[in-house]
Formats: sequence, structure tokens, C-alpha cells
Amino acid sequence: MNLEIISLLLFVIWTIGLGLSLVGYRTVQVLLGKKQSNEFPAGIQHGSERYWRLNRAHANCLENLPIFATIVIVATLTGSTDDVFANTTLVVVGARVFQSVTHIISGSARAVDIRFTAYVTQIVCFAFLIWKIFA
Repeated sequence: MNLEIISLLLFVIWTIGLGLSLVGYRTVQVLLGKKQSNEFPAGIQHGSERYWRLNRAHANCLENLPIFATIVIVATLTGSTDDVFANTTLVVVGARVFQSVTHIISGSARAVDIRFTAYVTQIVCFAFLIWKIFA
């Protein structure tokens, strides 16, 4: 299996892990009788600040996964990959994990700046990867 496909799978595994964390939190809240199963409205802030940041980190992954997947799949199918492409996909995954962890840990201005930098890193990598496909 090539490195870019492994990178895509790592992104998927990270996204699933964040989702399982949300499921775990919600399950505990329901089992402890602190919440009813219908008290987790989509898109409306609920729960602790850290829980909500986890929720948003998961949503951010879900928003970017189709973009990353499309780039990796198109490149793989067209034979547009090389070592630089593969290593750049690892940068995307690393920046995504860094962004998510920072998002979950803190909502401070410094953390937001760090998250933004990690996100811009991913966007620049996406643009570079698309360029590599057409180059």
C-alpha cells in the first residue's frame, strides 16, 4: 500500500477516533442520567466547553476529509503520485491532528492562532497536491 493511501487512512482513523470520543462522552452522560439521549442537538452548543471543542474538531475533520480523499484518490488513479506527493500527504495528516488536539485543549487566542496556522498548512498542502496532479 502506498504512503498517500496510508495517509488517507490515518486521516479517516483520526476522524473516527474523534467521533468515538463524542459517542463515549454522550453514552456516559446518558448512562449517568445527566442527559437524555435526545439532548445533544446538532449545530447548537451544548455540554462543556471542552466537549464542544471536541465536537467542532470532529466536524472540522468531516468537512476536510472529502477534499483530502478526492485529492489522494484522483492522484492515485491517474498515477500522479511521487515521493514528494506522498510526504505532503503526511504533512496534511500531521497538521490535521495538531489542529484537532489544539482545538480540544484550549479556546484561547494563542490556541486559535495555532489552529489557524495548522489549517492554513493543510490548505496550502491541498493546493500543492492539486498542482502536482496537473503538473
